[in-house]
Amino acid sequence: MNQQLLANFNKAFESKARLSIMSVLMVNDSLSFNAFKELLGLTDGNLATHLRALEEAGFVSVQKQFIGRKPNTTYSATDTGRQAFTEHLNALEAFIRGI
Repeated sequence: MNQQLLANFNKAFESKARLSIMSVLMVNDSLSFNAFKELLGLTDGNLATHLRALEEAGFVSVQKQFIGRKPNTTYSATDTGRQAFTEHLNALEAFIRGI
């Protein structure tokens, strides 16, 4: 197997949850925590853990605000995150095609 192909895989996106989170953020400007939870069917703790890991990697930004008296947390992909995810998808495609 070509080691160069494997070098382009990003470990931050190895889990299904993180792939899903970034896929959703690539086609949406931002999404709330509750919308993610409903869309992906993850528990609060599981979703929070994956979002935090992506945030710590610099791939996701967090915006916290209040709507009325209720807290609302939304997430967006950073430019770095978009680039890293695109490179990861390109590496996956090259791997599948055997390039």
